[in-house]
Amino acid sequence: MSGPAAGTAVAATTTDVVCLGESMVTFLPSQPGRLADVPSFGRGIGGAESNVACALAAAGHRAAWVGRVGADGFGDHLVETIASYGVDTSAVRRDPFRPTGIYFRTATDRGTDTHEVAYYRAGSAASAMSPANVPYEELFAGRILHLSGITAALSGDCLALLRELTAARPGRPLVSFDVNHRPHLWRGGDASVLLELARRADLVFVGEDEAEEAWGIVGAEAIRAAVPEPSVLVVKRGSAGATVFASGLRPGPRSSNAGGAENAPGARSTEGGGAEDAAGPRSSIAGGAECGGAEDAAADATGPDTVTHVPALHVDVVAAVGAGDAFAAGFLSATLRGLPVRDRVRHGHLMAAAVLTVPGDLTEPPARDHADRLVALGDDAWGTLRLGPGWTAADRASEEVRTP
Repeated sequence: MSGPAAGTAVAATTTDVVCLGESMVTFLPSQPGRLADVPSFGRGIGGAESNVACALAAAGHRAAWVGRVGADGFGDHLVETIASYGVDTSAVRRDPFRPTGIYFRTATDRGTDTHEVAYYRAGSAASAMSPANVPYEELFAGRILHLSGITAALSGDCLALLRELTAARPGRPLVSFDVNHRPHLWRGGDASVLLELARRADLVFVGEDEAEEAWGIVGAEAIRAAVPEPSVLVVKRGSAGATVFASGLRPGPRSSNAGGAENAPGARSTEGGGAEDAAGPRSSIAGGAECGGAEDAAADATGPDTVTHVPALHVDVVAAVGAGDAFAAGFLSATLRGLPVRDRVRHGHLMAAAVLTVPGDLTEPPARDHADRLVALGDDAWGTLRLGPGWTAADRASEEVRTP
């Protein structure tokens, strides 16, 4: 059967965030240099959506990852490793006919000409995900469903699945969408579909650079003009920080005692219709993770945007990989806590800094009270904060504060 059954619901919302996407086994080089020259590799895991799930679980949230892996040793490793972070992997499907994807990469920054990545994911188990074979009850069980544009590039079936999950319908949770444009995945394809998917989501993350490369759109204001529907649009601007466009702000979250998927964040009313339905549900997540329904969300979204810019941190970078996923996790974590927009972005920056100061895609995030102390710094102190390897282990925020 294609798509979720009418009235799909769960007895109670017990998960904060459900993340769907491909995760792969990644092989990290033992030393810098070309792939041809690296003598050995260490094994890790990598996948935008599973990275977000792991970071959220490590930060104390109830996170689940839904994906598809091969019935092979690499699939075993992925599921076991992701579960070791505290992520619920019970809805992961095993494919007896297709392999788990793997990739090798160099130690250099992804944005440099010397960076190399060799993917072995064509025909992977994850590329076979489709509207007909995913567990909708588990996908709709959380307060937030987090997706990314990487999944849309894997296959026509995967794109159809994302269109299905972002379609407006009763019981749809709040949809978070990270554009995650990967040019090599769209060779011969049309990356403009990422704009279509972004416009159907409630909360969107997109980098200025990827918006220009994928859509030919330059600048944060122009991106918002092209993506007006989401209640929250986060434009990542690299070293310049991030700018958030938020409509329908609320002072904080409502009660988290959700009664089921039909009451989940972003759920659409079964009455009415019109242009609002065409674009997807407008959620009041801008002010808190819990919200009432489509009527409240649409009413809240009629006002002008609140625009918030938060500078980036000074970070002594070890490896520039995984930062975007970590930023999304930090922002979602603070959103679930009902924190102000500025604090959500700062938590995103801190989570990204934690990953940037280690070699791999994942690391232990800073303790919540530690991160909260840093987030509460004044603008001047925030502007002079510099973080390097090991900063997340500091017992006091003052230990890592130093002027650049």
